[in-house]
This record gives sequence, C-alpha cells and structure tokens, in this order.
Amino acid sequence: MSQGSSHRPHSPRRVALIVDEGTNPFEVGVATELFGLPRPELGLPGPLYEVLLCTPAREVRMNHGFFTMTGTHGLDAVDTADTLVVPGRPDTVVPRGAAILDAIRRTHARGARIMSLCTGSFALAEAGLLDGRRATTHWMWVDAFRELHPRVRLEPDVLFVDDGDILTASGSAAALDLGLHVVRRDHGAEVANAVSRRLVFAAHRDGGQRQFVERPVPRVPDESLGPLLAWAQERLGEPLTVGDLSERAAVSAATLHRRFRAQLGTTPLAWLTGERVALACRLIERGEERLDVVAARSGLGTAANLRARVRRETGLSPSAYRRRFGPVAEEALTG
Repeated sequence: MSQGSSHRPHSPRRVALIVDEGTNPFEVGVATELFGLPRPELGLPGPLYEVLLCTPAREVRMNHGFFTMTGTHGLDAVDTADTLVVPGRPDTVVPRGAAILDAIRRTHARGARIMSLCTGSFALAEAGLLDGRRATTHWMWVDAFRELHPRVRLEPDVLFVDDGDILTASGSAAALDLGLHVVRRDHGAEVANAVSRRLVFAAHRDGGQRQFVERPVPRVPDESLGPLLAWAQERLGEPLTVGDLSERAAVSAATLHRRFRAQLGTTPLAWLTGERVALACRLIERGEERLDVVAARSGLGTAANLRARVRRETGLSPSAYRRRFGPVAEEALTG
C-alpha cells in the first residue's frame, strides 16, 4: 500500500444494507463483497467498512425464495450508518413497507449517504427522496418508473448517477461500478484499484456511460484484452493512442473497439483516459505536488488537462484531492 494512504488514522465507515422481502441476492452479494470483506492486502490495521445487514423481520425470503436471510440487525441499526444501501427487487409495483420507507427517510434526514442498486431507486423515490433530483434505474423499468415518479429527473441510459448524498446504479452489474466509485471517493484511487483487482473487474467505468441493453453474444469469443491492458498500463506516460493499442493487438481499430465494448463495457479511448486519471490520482496520493510532473507521468499532457480530468472523475480539484487523500504533512498542490 502506498505511503499516501497508510499514514492516515484508520476508522472504518459503517454501511447498512437493507434486505427486504424479494430483494435480489446478487446485489446483496455485490454490496457485501465491496464493503464487507477484510482486505489484508491493503496493509491497513482494520477493514475499510463495517457492514450491517438490516431486515424488517427476523427472517426474510429473498427473490424467488432461493435464499432466506436470518440473524440480521433490525431496521433501527440504520440509524448508526454512514451509508445506507438499498438493493432492488423485481416487484417494483408493490409498495415498500412503511418501516423501510421510514428508515430511508430517517437516514437521509440526518445527512447520511444513500445508495440504491438497480430497482432500489423505486424505494428512494417512494420515500420522496428523489423529487427534482437526478437518478437512474434499470432500462427495463424506465417507463414504469416515470409513470410512478414523474418528478424525478431520470437519466435512463447511464450506468450510475452520483447526485452528492444520493447515488443510484442502473443495474446489478452497474452496482459494482457505483461501489468502486464510492470506494474511490472514500479512500482514493489506489485503494479502489486494489479492490477492483481483487474483484477481477474493470477499475473504472464512468457513470455517464450508456447501459448496454441488447448486446449479442459473439459466436466466437474475442481473445482476452489482459495482455494489451497490462502493456498499456506500463506505458501510460507515453503518447499512446488508440492506433497504438490496435497495432499492438494486431487488429483494426474497429475490431479493438468492439472487443473493449464486449469485454470492458467501454471504448479504448475512455479506458485509456480513465487509467491515466487513476495513475494521476495515485501520484497525488503518494505526495507528488508538481502538477506538470503528474500530468506528464500520467500521460494527461498539461496541468490544465489534468485539472479538468481529475475534477470530472473525482469531483475534486487536484489540490482538494490531495488534501483529502495525500500525505497530510505535505503542502497543498497549486491547482
């Protein structure tokens, strides 16, 4: 683990996860995988998060009765959480119980962060939290959502929406993207990259990417992009282009584009930019205070481009990012 993250006092954030009758088990698994596992590979004295599974009853049957959740906390446990996660369930027309809606409203009223996964956004809207605000949901339920909650500023084609204290993911897989985005917000790019490596999942897919609604399965699977990605990650400071990537992979630019879409859900250029921003953030975390050096070593070129890209991906200027995640004894970046 880098010097930039190991120096800070460790205090795990508390995440409460509401499991309701009919909740999708995959999304519960995503949340517990992201926030509930110990991560000794980070070299920290304790976990990043403490997870509480909260249910409205002592025994809750999940979607289709495949799993039954027992031995959980009651809904009053959400009152101690820094973040509340609300997974989805397929029966979006059936109202949530009053106790669950009250728990969601209480959590929001005291200023905690709230995340919904897939159709969990229906619960947030039903609780009145999304009126006039940006949110997303799974593409299959867009029309139903708009009919039930017309005052929500629904963004139907994106992977996730970060609207500050309320974050919504469009689908089950997009829950991983949103979760890694939250880990990056909380603990910095290097920790988020370590979590993604353990998940064997793309470290960064921007929330503004489109949901991939009807992607056909190729008859012959494309070759793995792993060797190409590793090669590119070692050369981010060089003037790499999509043409360089396609030449290295010995395929046309169009074929490379299709492979990236199929395997990573993004384009080669977006992946390359995301990796460069992640490297820039790691350099800032490790204490590099010269923006021109960070820009050059990460391949972002200029300090102005670095500022724009870091702000777009993290919501922070480089100086603010460094104050939050960099060595506390260093002077702030000029940025």
